[in-house]
Amino acid sequence: MTLVLPEWLLIAADRPAQRSWGVRVVGDVIDEVGPRDQLLASYPDDDVVDAVGHIVMPGFVNAHVHLYGTLAHGIPPVAGDGPDDFWSFLEDYWWPKVEDALDLDMIVAATDYVCAEMLRSGVTTFYDILEAPNALPDALLAQKEVVERRGMRGLLSFEATERAGPGIARLGLEENLRLIDACDPAGLVGGIMCWHTTFTCSADYITEAFALAGDRGVMSHAHVNEGVHEGRWAEERLGARTVEFYADLGVAGPRFLASQCVQLSQRERELLAELEVRVSHMPLANCEVGGGIALMPELIDAGVVVGLGSDGYVNDFYEVMRGAFLLHKARLQDPGAMPAETVLHMATEAGAQALGLEHIGRLEPGWSADLQVVDASFPTPVTAHNIADQVVLWRNHSDVRDVMVAGNWRVLGGEVLDADLDQLRARTREQATRLWKAG
Repeated sequence: MTLVLPEWLLIAADRPAQRSWGVRVVGDVIDEVGPRDQLLASYPDDDVVDAVGHIVMPGFVNAHVHLYGTLAHGIPPVAGDGPDDFWSFLEDYWWPKVEDALDLDMIVAATDYVCAEMLRSGVTTFYDILEAPNALPDALLAQKEVVERRGMRGLLSFEATERAGPGIARLGLEENLRLIDACDPAGLVGGIMCWHTTFTCSADYITEAFALAGDRGVMSHAHVNEGVHEGRWAEERLGARTVEFYADLGVAGPRFLASQCVQLSQRERELLAELEVRVSHMPLANCEVGGGIALMPELIDAGVVVGLGSDGYVNDFYEVMRGAFLLHKARLQDPGAMPAETVLHMATEAGAQALGLEHIGRLEPGWSADLQVVDASFPTPVTAHNIADQVVLWRNHSDVRDVMVAGNWRVLGGEVLDADLDQLRARTREQATRLWKAG
């Protein structure tokens, strides 16, 4: 049993911060929260972690990441002028130079490094999407071993697609099923069924994937309207925009996670809310690929559950939160848009809800003991009314002291346990060099 006793306890994004409160951890869950002195008096024999001068808050949930994406950071551009729209970005750059060139050694190196990188910035849970058609089969099982060794809670998937032919299409579905079946329901690692998009997957393929997910009781995921291309393509080829098409197929609903959702029609936004589709938002990566700024405040106001993701672009989750906090204020010309409490909710409990995970994202009794200890030595006073803004605007990964996942410490004193970051970085750089030469 462990008492973690900070200066401030942030139980959840929608709860007032409590000064001189702490948490008691028993096994893998939060057993009790309350005033520091009360906990010390009630449990004198517990181990005590002194976190005075720090904030204890829920661990982050990265609801959408491509772990392999770190290998492409700084990759040389394609010959000529380079991609001029999202379709050419995929066809001329991302598919041939990155995804089609990945092998198992590259995937394992990137997985290990980015898991450590995410832990360092307070991420305790994540959902990864792998597309590496030439690394099949068993790429997800190799990732599973790495994630389990790092002690993170991870949902893994292979982005099944028909773009590389029927053989790869079948292997993609089988890869997801193999991973799902290999995971212990009580363990930290699980699986999600995933296909790419409507423009790389037929209606029959999508409905088959969705049915397979239903048979195993897991969520399904697809990228949706990351730019203008997919919605227009669906209208022209399918007679309906993307979300409308998914609704007609019977896929759109609470068991479907739609990521990106940048370029939506009014009707698509209404359908997401009406059908209780879950959404993940990648504010920084959407900017990088020129997709646009998703209308997430509007979706949240309509009742859509929206989680936050890095997309494998910038994995310091404090930077991702800052992007969500600032971009929507600028777009709406409204400083009150996307308040810090909303962003923190997206980064914690809403992210878990988007992934279909329960009792994750709050430090309440009976909830998973996933937490981070964050430095609170701001240049201005911390108060209950400003703590969310202080965290979202003026913290980053270097301010995270300790991280716990399911009751086990994974970061202590700013160091990821059992990880040599220099070595992990060097191995990733070596594999990135191989990728760049192969693509």
